[in-house]
Formats: sequence, C-alpha cells, structure tokens
Amino acid sequence: MLEKFKDLPLRNGVGIILLNRENKVFVAKRIDNPKNFWQMPQGGVDEGEDFLAAAYRELEEETSIKNVKLIKEIDGTISYELPDHLLGVIWKGRYKGQKQKWFVMRFLGKDEDINIKTSRPEFLDWKWIDLNMITDVVVDFKLHMYKELKNRVNKIIN
Repeated sequence: MLEKFKDLPLRNGVGIILLNRENKVFVAKRIDNPKNFWQMPQGGVDEGEDFLAAAYRELEEETSIKNVKLIKEIDGTISYELPDHLLGVIWKGRYKGQKQKWFVMRFLGKDEDINIKTSRPEFLDWKWIDLNMITDVVVDFKLHMYKELKNRVNKIIN
C-alpha cells in the first residue's frame, strides 16, 4: 500500500449473497471495469443506517430487487484493501478499502423483476452462477473475501 494512504479508514459496507431457488448466486459486471470480472451486490452504509437496512437499500438501488427473504447474517465483517492504482481514486480518496457485513438472501421473484438499468446504473450485465464458480470470476483484490464467503455459504446451504 502506498504510504500516503495507509492511515485512511476502511469504509463501512454491506454485501448480499443472493440465491435463487436453485441456490445459484447473483453476480453482475461493473460498468467501471470492462474486463470480465463479476461481483455480488454490495455498497456503502449511510450515516446512522443499520447494516441490514443498507443491504436491502443497496440491493434495490443496484438491481431493482425487493422480493427477498433473509436467510442468514454472516458473523463478523470481512475486509479488503484497494490495490495501489485505485487508492485515492475510488470513494473520492477517503478510504483505503471496505469492511463489509454480508447477508445471505433468497430471491423470491422472477428473473424479469431484475433491472440493472436503474437511474444510476452500476452494472452492465448480470447472471446466476454456481456458488463454487464465484472465486473464478471476481477481481483479484476481493478474491480472499469471496473464498471466505463461498466456504461460509456452502455450510449454510448444504
């Protein structure tokens, strides 16, 4: 990590592991990264907002999805730090990474309910993938986090 950024805080965030009826995981491709990397819905927590409320808000903002059931809140938080080339660029340079609270949710709607072309779109495309494929499609600096999540979710659904 670049020396001038080492004292920056981690941003509080949430992530959603959204499963369909076949236990496939929702992933989407970010608009700001044209390479073939996919991620699960995630985002920041507003001042005074609780983590679960933030998770529901972020999911709806990014995907238009409202019809979900909470399966489990993942214990603790999982953190990642930005690679050097993104430090000072993302989040207006105020954070060096994120400390995220993750939630496993079941999607109860239909695929037609999913709309990533929102008023402030973040994604180019989306798909359902097998949980075990999640670590094959994620950007490098989030790989450790997705491995941990994959292991925890496998224990929940199996």
